Amino acid sequence: MTLTIKSQFTNFLREHYALFGVLLGTALVSISLGPYSNFDSQTEYAAASSVVKLGLPYATPGNLINQPPIGFYINALFLRVFGLSYTMGVAAVTLFGIGCVFLVYKVGKTMYGTRTGLLAAGLFALTPWQVVLSRSFLIDVQCLFFSLLYLLVGIWAVRKASLKLTLASGIFFGIALLTKLFAVFTLIPLVLFLVYYRPKSLKRVFAGSVLFVLPGFLMYYLWYELISRLGFFSVLTHNDFSSSIEGVTPSPFFLVKFFMDNAGLLFLLAVGVSVALSLWKRKTFPKTVFFDLIFLSAILGTAGINMYLVLARGLWVPYVDPVKYDYQVLPAFCLLAASLLDKFRLLRPRSGGAPNQNKLSFFVAIAGVILVIAAVTVNMLTLGNLIGKDYLLFKVEGDVGYSFVRLTPTSGQQYLASVQGLGFVLIIISLLWANKDKLSFNQPMDKKTKEKELPA
Repeated sequence: MTLTIKSQFTNFLREHYALFGVLLGTALVSISLGPYSNFDSQTEYAAASSVVKLGLPYATPGNLINQPPIGFYINALFLRVFGLSYTMGVAAVTLFGIGCVFLVYKVGKTMYGTRTGLLAAGLFALTPWQVVLSRSFLIDVQCLFFSLLYLLVGIWAVRKASLKLTLASGIFFGIALLTKLFAVFTLIPLVLFLVYYRPKSLKRVFAGSVLFVLPGFLMYYLWYELISRLGFFSVLTHNDFSSSIEGVTPSPFFLVKFFMDNAGLLFLLAVGVSVALSLWKRKTFPKTVFFDLIFLSAILGTAGINMYLVLARGLWVPYVDPVKYDYQVLPAFCLLAASLLDKFRLLRPRSGGAPNQNKLSFFVAIAGVILVIAAVTVNMLTLGNLIGKDYLLFKVEGDVGYSFVRLTPTSGQQYLASVQGLGFVLIIISLLWANKDKLSFNQPMDKKTKEKELPA
C-alpha cells in the first residue's frame, strides 16, 4: 500500500513538475518585490483589522467600508492566526496571487490544452501588473481568484451538463461577488461559453440559471439587508459613481494608452497576432477560434464598460483606476498570447505530411511567438528595475495614474535580486522543458492533435 501511494505521488510529481516550477518561481518573484501600500490598501487593511478586533469591517470608527465583506473576513482570519501586521496581510494576498496563477493554468488547460495553460500561467506570473497587485493589501486579487474559480467550475458544468457543478459555480460566483463587484466581468466568458455549447433543453438552462444566481443573491441579501443594513441598492451610491472628473479631459484612447504602458505594447501586439491568426486560419483550428473570440469579447466588454463610465458618465475613479477595473481580463490577455504556441505548432511544415501551401501564416505565427518572448523579456527587466524603486505609478495618460509606495522589507533586502532571478529561471526552464518536444520546425503531427484541432 505504501509503495502504491509512493508510486502515485511520484507519477503526480512527474506529470506536474513544470507547473510546480512555475508556481515556485511565482512565489520567489512575488516576494522579491514590495510590500506596496497606498490609501486604498491602508483603508482595506483597517477594515480587515477591524474584523479581527470588532467583528465588522469598519474603515473608520462606526463607518463600514463601502466594499463587499468576504475579502476582509478572509484576510482577518489570516491576520488572527499569523499576527496583526500589514506585511502579514500582504502575505495572504500573495498566496491568493499564486492561486490565481494556478487557476489561469487550469482554465487554459481546460479550454486550450496543457501547454497553452502552462504558458498562460507563466505569462501571468511575470506580468508586473499582476505581481504588484499581489504584493499589496487589496481585495482585487482575491476577487480574481474566486472569479477564475467560478469560471473554471462553470465551464466544467456546461461541458458535463451538471446541475451540481452549476450550483458549485454559483456559490463561487457569490463569494467572488461578495469579495468585489468586479466579479461580474467574468460572467462574459462564461455566458459565451454556454452559448458555444448551445444547450438544447431550455428548461435545463432555466434551472441551471436559477441554481447559479441564487447563492449570490442570498449572500448579497444577507449582508446588505440583514447584517450591515446598508440596503440592497447601496452599491449604486458607491464612491466610484459619485466622483466626477474635474480639471482634465480624458482622451478617447486613455485605456489603450494604459494597456500599452502596463500590459506592454509587445504583449498587445502578440495578442493581436493571435486573434488575427485564429480568424484567418479558422478552418485549421476551429475550436481555438471560438475560445479566442470568447476571451477577446471579455476584454472588449470590460474595457467598454470602463470607457462608458469615464467618457459618457465622466467618473474620476474608473479613469484613474483601470489597474483594478480591468484586472479581471488580464488572464484573458495571457491566454490569447499563450495560444500562439499551439498555432505555431499546427501551422509549421511537417515531415511526412502534405506540404504547407500557405507559408505566410506560418511566418506570422513565428512573429507572434517572437513577440511573446520579447514581451516576457521586457517584463522581467521591468520587474528587476522595480526592486530599487520606492514609488510606482500605473500610468493612464499624462500625470494621471494609480500609485503605490514600496515599504522597506524587514529583512534580506540585499538578496532580493538573487531571489527574483532564481524565480525567473524556474519559470522559464519549466516552460521550456514542458515544450521541448514541440518547438522544432519540422515534426510530424500526432494523431491526437489532428483529431483535436483539425476539421474533419
